[in-house]
Amino acid sequence: MSSIPGVASLSVPGAVDGRAQRKVVPRSSLGGWDVRYRAQDPIATILGQEDIRDPALLGLRHGRMGASPWTYYRGAAAVMAADLAQRPHSGIPVQLCGDAHVLNFGLWNTPERSLAFDLRDFDETLPGPFEWDVKRFLTSLVVLARENGLRNSATRKAVRAGYQGYRQWIGKYATWPELDIWYDLVRSERFATYAKQADDTERILERRAAKRTSRAAFDKMTWVVDGRRQIVEKPPYRTHALTDYAGQLTKIIRQYQASVRDDLRELLGHFDVVDLAQQVVGVGSVGMRVFLMLAEERRTGDPLFLQIKQAGPSVYEPYLGVSAYAQHGERVVNGQRLIQSATDSFVGWTAVGTGEEHHEYYVRQFRDGKVIPDTTEITPQLARYAHACGHVLARAHARSGDVAAIDDYLGNGDQVADALTEFAFAYDEQNAHDHGQLAQAIEDGRVDAVPGWP
Repeated sequence: MSSIPGVASLSVPGAVDGRAQRKVVPRSSLGGWDVRYRAQDPIATILGQEDIRDPALLGLRHGRMGASPWTYYRGAAAVMAADLAQRPHSGIPVQLCGDAHVLNFGLWNTPERSLAFDLRDFDETLPGPFEWDVKRFLTSLVVLARENGLRNSATRKAVRAGYQGYRQWIGKYATWPELDIWYDLVRSERFATYAKQADDTERILERRAAKRTSRAAFDKMTWVVDGRRQIVEKPPYRTHALTDYAGQLTKIIRQYQASVRDDLRELLGHFDVVDLAQQVVGVGSVGMRVFLMLAEERRTGDPLFLQIKQAGPSVYEPYLGVSAYAQHGERVVNGQRLIQSATDSFVGWTAVGTGEEHHEYYVRQFRDGKVIPDTTEITPQLARYAHACGHVLARAHARSGDVAAIDDYLGNGDQVADALTEFAFAYDEQNAHDHGQLAQAIEDGRVDAVPGWP
């Protein structure tokens, strides 16, 4: 309540008693998985996401998901969302990342040009129970470890380390003032302490980030054709097949410019759009319309790459309710701002078209120092990396939820760690089985697929 008579409180109502929730949803119930809980056909769930996607790209999506259990897991957030919804949950809400698998953590430049480690994908973000993010994260460690031949003992160590990183920092954040949580940033030097050779790691990360900029992309990804600067094609993953979208893209760019803050609109006014190309990105995003826009500053020719990405409903909406935002691009951007400590200044959203041709988008910088460690780099020190990811996930949840309630619910013993480890290993087996079903459907011709991985 406000202490000033007649003035409304700033507080958010509906705090949850974490200890009381243990009786409502015992922590042991967070563990284990059995296919008998399932209320879906996973292949039907995957195909059911494709009404809003570009039909020409669906074969690529199926081919990528069918490549291995790991690529399947990355593309099957909707399958796991449906499964998580069948089991009891803590009732303690946060802003879910929604797809917190281990490769959705990475480094990039903050608006202040500081390299930071954070979550990086928010297409599925929505308010929901905190442990759904934790379960998807911990299970991803098992799936990745299996993919790379890690032994069971090392895999279990990584899962426990991931949970301990989360648990340790939830405990710390529960004692911090809210403003300190809000401004906390995991900078590259802080992230590097999780590696064995912190000094070397920091220098390597900084060098790699320096190569992941609009200027570096300009040198590597563009050329001059008939006197005009163009984005280099890499069919079918990057093409100029934009005939069907030319009118939409003009409206998208105009509406995006109209939607951003005045200061950013002033900055963008110094740039001209030079070229546009259609992209295929990630695994879960394949089939969504994604465009790469190259702009150049009029005075110096300095390049700026922006990515325009289609946004659809979160895979959690059937179970948690529809988003409070009118547009899904707005849902993604505002979820990102809530979860991250420092968000790209260029993010914005827009929507174009009507009926079946209505598509919603969000816009962000392309790359901008983004560094995502390769799985071969992560695997040898998976436990250390998992601990760092757990830290970042805890910070995201502390920013957006009742960190004291989460802290009280988790407690200090091993019960939750044991339960979540049990779940991660059990769901890894389910994921492998589901991947086998999709691979068989592709082999039988029941699901069209384009084989290969770029």
